[in-house]
Amino acid sequence: MQRGSVYSVYQTQRPPCQRRSAVGSEKAMGEHLMNGAVHPTVAVSICTYNRHEPLARLLESLVVNAKRLAGRASVGVVVVDDSADGNARHVVERFADRFELGLSYRISGRQNIALARNMALETAIDLGDWIAMTDDDCEAAPDWLEALLDLQQRTGADAVSGVLKRRVPPGSPRWLTEEPFLDLGLWEGVEDGAEVDSAATHNSMLSSRWLREHPAIRFDPDLGVTGGEDPVFYRTAHAAGLRIHYSRGAVVYENESPSRATLSYQLRTFFWHGNSAYIACVRRGDPPFRMFGYGGKRVLSALQRPLVRLARGEPPHLRYCIASVLWGVGVMVGMLGVQVPHK
Repeated sequence: MQRGSVYSVYQTQRPPCQRRSAVGSEKAMGEHLMNGAVHPTVAVSICTYNRHEPLARLLESLVVNAKRLAGRASVGVVVVDDSADGNARHVVERFADRFELGLSYRISGRQNIALARNMALETAIDLGDWIAMTDDDCEAAPDWLEALLDLQQRTGADAVSGVLKRRVPPGSPRWLTEEPFLDLGLWEGVEDGAEVDSAATHNSMLSSRWLREHPAIRFDPDLGVTGGEDPVFYRTAHAAGLRIHYSRGAVVYENESPSRATLSYQLRTFFWHGNSAYIACVRRGDPPFRMFGYGGKRVLSALQRPLVRLARGEPPHLRYCIASVLWGVGVMVGMLGVQVPHK
C-alpha cells in the first residue's frame, strides 16, 4: 500500500439528516450543532505506531462509547498508521463494521507524529462534524464522548479538552503510585467547564467547521519528532479565536506498559516534558530568557519539596524530587538549543 493512501475498511452512507449542508449554510449548521438541535456526527482520530494490543483496547472502548451515544450522535473512526509497512491493518480490520460512520485506515509511515496528525485531521474533517482525538496507548472511559458533547452543547465551545489518568500495570514499583508520578500532565485547579487556552491531543474534541475555516492552522511538522506539536497547535488555534473549554467528566486512561514502570523511563519522561514545554512556549512567542527563568524556579521548587515534606513529617519523595528537577532542567537546556526526541 502506498503511503498516504486511504484504506476504507467500512463506510456507511450518512442519512440525509446527517449530511453536511451546502457551503452557504454551513455556518448556520454548525450553530445548530452547538445547540444540540441536529444529530451530530463525531469522527475519532487516532495515530498509531507499533502498538497493536493497546490500539485494540482503545478501539474496543470506542465501540462502548458509540453504543452509549446511539440515537444521540453517530460515531466513526480514523486510524493513521505511522509504520511504513502498515502493520496495524490487521487490528483495524477486526473493527471494520463496529461504527455507524465506518472506520478509515491510512498509512503515513514517516515517523513524524505531526504529519500523521495532519493526515488524520484531513480525513476526519469529512467524516464528522466534530473530531475527537486520543492516543493509541489510551483507553476511553465509557462516557468519554458523551461528556465531551455534553460540555460542548452546554457552552457552545469550538473545542473541549478532558482529563488524562495514567495507570500502571500490576506489580509495578510502589513508589510509582505513592509518589505523584502519575499526576504528570494533570490540570490542577481548573474547574469543570472553564475556558482554557490550550488542549491536549490525548483527550480533546474540536469543530470540523472551525478547521475548514482555518486551513493554515495544522500541526507543525518541525515538531513531529521532538514533540510539543499539540500545545503549539491548540495555542495557535486559541490565538486565532478557537474557544476551548475543559471537561472534568471526559476521561481517558493512559495504560503504561511494564517498560515504562521504571525510574529511568520516568526520569527521561519528565526531562522530555520540560524540554518540549520550552519548545512549545518559545514557538508561541514566549521569550527564551523568561522560559529559562521559569525552568530555574521549577528546579528550586523541586529541591525544596523534600525539606517541606520532612518538616511536615511526610516521606520526602526523593525520586519525584529528582524527576521534578529534571523537568526544570529540560526547560533550561532548551535555551541552549537542546531538543530531546520523543520516545
